[in-house]
Amino acid sequence: MNTNVRPESMQRITTKALADTFIAEQIKLIKEQVGDKKVLLALSGGVDSSVVAALLIKAIGKQLVCVHVNHGLMRKGESEQVIEIFKKGLDANLIYIDATDRFLNLLKDVSEPERKRKIIGAEFIEVFNEEAKKLESVDFLAQGTIYPDILESDGVKAHHNVGGLPEDMKLELVEPIKLLYKDEVRVVGKALGLPEEMVDRQPFPGPGLGVRCLGAITRDRLHALREADAILREEFKICGLSKKVWQYFIAVPDMKSVGVKNDKRYEGWPAIIRAVNTVDAMSATIEEIPYEILHKITNRITNEVEGINRVLLDLTPKPIGTIEWE
Repeated sequence: MNTNVRPESMQRITTKALADTFIAEQIKLIKEQVGDKKVLLALSGGVDSSVVAALLIKAIGKQLVCVHVNHGLMRKGESEQVIEIFKKGLDANLIYIDATDRFLNLLKDVSEPERKRKIIGAEFIEVFNEEAKKLESVDFLAQGTIYPDILESDGVKAHHNVGGLPEDMKLELVEPIKLLYKDEVRVVGKALGLPEEMVDRQPFPGPGLGVRCLGAITRDRLHALREADAILREEFKICGLSKKVWQYFIAVPDMKSVGVKNDKRYEGWPAIIRAVNTVDAMSATIEEIPYEILHKITNRITNEVEGINRVLLDLTPKPIGTIEWE
């Protein structure tokens, strides 16, 4: 039996009652698999890894060791939020690692999207492997793999959660939500009692801003992307779009165009807005953003973010375009 294939008989998790049943089943399976051993979890703070963390904490408590790696590709204020919610709020056994230089040095001059994803994914695994060696009796690695990750890993894009484990890694995988779609993961998260800001948080790819800073990543362009993305998120929250749009972000390509700033010629990057709605991440429609909001966002980004002189809007649905640019 292929455990990576969702059975046709599996009911969609749409209610708290169904989520409670799923949670009880997974807690039982986790306990059977893990026993009294420790589990290492790659905790990004996104919906998927957060739900996995909550499930594991409920099942095995302090046997779970959460590791949050700041790879330098996080959104603005994101690592600080993870520490606040998990360490202080949920009393998680959390280890924080700032590996910014380590990741960005490996990614220097790398422009091919799949190579970037694989470098980031492999380095994540290496970091966790190193942490496992520092701890006693860690035999398992938990991952927030969900069903679209498995489906799309075959020919669409590589995922750091799917495959690629080094042969010398002695950790067995724990993937309790791997047969769930994103909307189901949210239902399960709410049933687990996770805070709204965590469960309803928009999806964020494992490679983070690494696949939104298009082409070879530079620190200045990455910084501009992070600041522009923070403005977009702030304005969407103010106008209420943050609760209406499934996923929204900025992508910044490795190209410049001429502009004018302070009456002088000014070359800068374009910031591309992407805002989509979807149920299962397998297809997506475009959110229609009112022009007055777009004008405000454009004005703020071009005036507040050094290095960006244009703002563009991506109107491509999925298919034919993927949700992420890379």
